[in-house]
Amino acid sequence: MKQVWTWLRKAWHWLTSMRTALVLLFLLSLASIPGALLPQRNVSESLVNDYLDANPTMGPIYDRLQLFDVFSSTWFVAIVTLLMVSLIGCIIPRSIDHWRAYRAQPTRAPRYLSRMPLHAQGEVVGSREEVEAKVRGLLKRWHVAAYSPEEDRAGTYSISAERGYTRELMNLLFHIGIVGMIVAFAAGRMVYYEGQVIVVTNSESEYAVPVEQSTEFCNTSPANFDVFRAGPLFDGTGLTPFCIDAKNFRAEYLNNGQANGFWSDITYTDDLSAPKESWQKATLAVNHPLRIHGDRVYLQGHGFAPQVTVTWPNGESRTQMMQFRPNDLQTFLSSGVMRFDPPAGMYPDLQERRQHQIALEGNFAPTAQWGGTDGDTLGSAFPAMDNPAISMDIYRGDSGLDSGRPQNIFVLDQMLIADGRLQKVERVNLAPGEEVTIDGGVKVRFDGAAEYANYQISRDPTQMWALLASTIMLVALAGSLTIKRRRIWVRLTPAAGGVTAVEIAGLARTDRAGWGPEFRELAAEILGQAEEDDPEEVDDLG
Repeated sequence: MKQVWTWLRKAWHWLTSMRTALVLLFLLSLASIPGALLPQRNVSESLVNDYLDANPTMGPIYDRLQLFDVFSSTWFVAIVTLLMVSLIGCIIPRSIDHWRAYRAQPTRAPRYLSRMPLHAQGEVVGSREEVEAKVRGLLKRWHVAAYSPEEDRAGTYSISAERGYTRELMNLLFHIGIVGMIVAFAAGRMVYYEGQVIVVTNSESEYAVPVEQSTEFCNTSPANFDVFRAGPLFDGTGLTPFCIDAKNFRAEYLNNGQANGFWSDITYTDDLSAPKESWQKATLAVNHPLRIHGDRVYLQGHGFAPQVTVTWPNGESRTQMMQFRPNDLQTFLSSGVMRFDPPAGMYPDLQERRQHQIALEGNFAPTAQWGGTDGDTLGSAFPAMDNPAISMDIYRGDSGLDSGRPQNIFVLDQMLIADGRLQKVERVNLAPGEEVTIDGGVKVRFDGAAEYANYQISRDPTQMWALLASTIMLVALAGSLTIKRRRIWVRLTPAAGGVTAVEIAGLARTDRAGWGPEFRELAAEILGQAEEDDPEEVDDLG
C-alpha cells in the first residue's frame, strides 16, 4: 500500500508540474489540427458523408479514430481534462507560494557582494542614517528590509530590496486565464444553440422569377430551422423571440468569378406583434452579423433555386421552386431534385398515383456553358445569373412521395431506380421559358430561378466570459514577459571624515535583459555620481 501511495504522489507531482502543463497544451494544439483540416459532423454531416464516399479506404479509419468528431472525441476530452487538472494543480500551490513570498522580507545580503553579477561601490558624504534615508527614498517602490550588523552576514548594516513580484502574479493570471477560457468554452458548448435556415429571396437578375413563398423566418421554435444544434443543457424552449424578413441577396464578383462581397438587406423585429411597417432595417454582410439580444444573425452563404412547372394532360399544373446545392463554389454549378405528385382526380387510387409521379434530377448553371463531345453537357462559366439553364433527367414512377420516409432534397433514392419503381423517360436541356412534352402528354417547363441566402442564428451566453478570460490571458502574458524580478543590496559602513562607504550589488531573479542600465542608474544616484561616470561593475560574463 505504501508503494502505491508513493507512485500516486509521484504521478500527481508529475501531472501538476508546469512542464507537464506545457506538454499537454502543446498536445491540445496538435490534437486540434485534424478538426481544422477534416470536415466535422457537428458542422456539416453531408460534408463528412461526401468525404467518406470519396475516400473509401482512409475515411473509415479516420472515422474509427474519431477524427470527424475531434472536439467531442474521447482522446480530446481526456487531454482537456488532464490539462485542467494540471493547470489547477499548478496554480493553487504557486498562488500560496507567491503570497508567502510577497509577505516575506527580502532576503539578507550575501557575504561577498563583489561576487554578484552587478556590483558598484564608493563613498557618500553623510552619516549612515542620512545615506540610509536617501537609499530608502530611491527605493520607495521596492519591498525594503533593513538588517542590523548582528543580522547581516558581513557584520555591517545593510538594506535589502526586491521588486518585480507582479511578474509571478501575471504568470499565475495567465494560467488562470487559460483555465477560465477552457471553462467558458466548455460551459458554452453545454448551453449554446445554433441553427441554419435557407430563405429564397428576390434577385436583381432579369432572369429571376418572382418569389411567391414566404421570405420570413421567426426564431420561435427549433422546428423552423433547416438544421439545428444545441448543447445538452438547452431544451429548445429558451429561444430569443424575433423575426427577420429577407428582402434580397446581392453579390459582387471579380472578372474571374471570385466573390468580392455578399450582402443581404433584411428587416427585423423583436416584437412579434408589431406590424411589418415598423420593423427595423439592416444589411447583413460576411463577418458582419446582426445582434439581437445576445443572438447573432449571420449571412453564411447563398445559392440558386430553380422553378419548374409540370402540367398534366387534364390541364392541372404544379409549380415548384427548390434550392439546389452548389457543387462548384467558383462557378456555382448546382445540383438538386424535384418531386411532383399528379392530380388526385386523374389517379384516385394512391398506389396508381405513386406509379405516375414525376421526379426531376439535374444541374443548374447560372451562366450556362455547353461542352462535351455532343455539346449538351451543361457547365457554368460565371457565378452570377447572366444566362441560366437547367439540364434534367426526367423520371416517372414512385419517387418516394407519400411513403412516409424522409427524402433527400438533393439526390433521388437510388434504390427506387435500381428496383425499377422509378424509371428515366427523358433527358432535357432547357432555358428559361422553354418546355418539353414527354410521353403521356405531360409538359415540363423551366420558368427560371431565384437566389436563396443561408442564414445562421447563434447564441452563446458565455461568449463575454470567454472574451474576458482571453483578455486576461493576453494581458497577463505581456506582463509576465516585460516585468523583471530583481534584487538589490546596499551595505553601509561609516568611515572617517563624515562619509559612509557604500557597496551595492544587484541580481536578476529571471534574466538580466534591461536590468543592467536600471542598476547602473540607481547605483549612480545612490553614490551621487553622474550616470556617465559608470561606477565600477563586475559582470558575470567577464
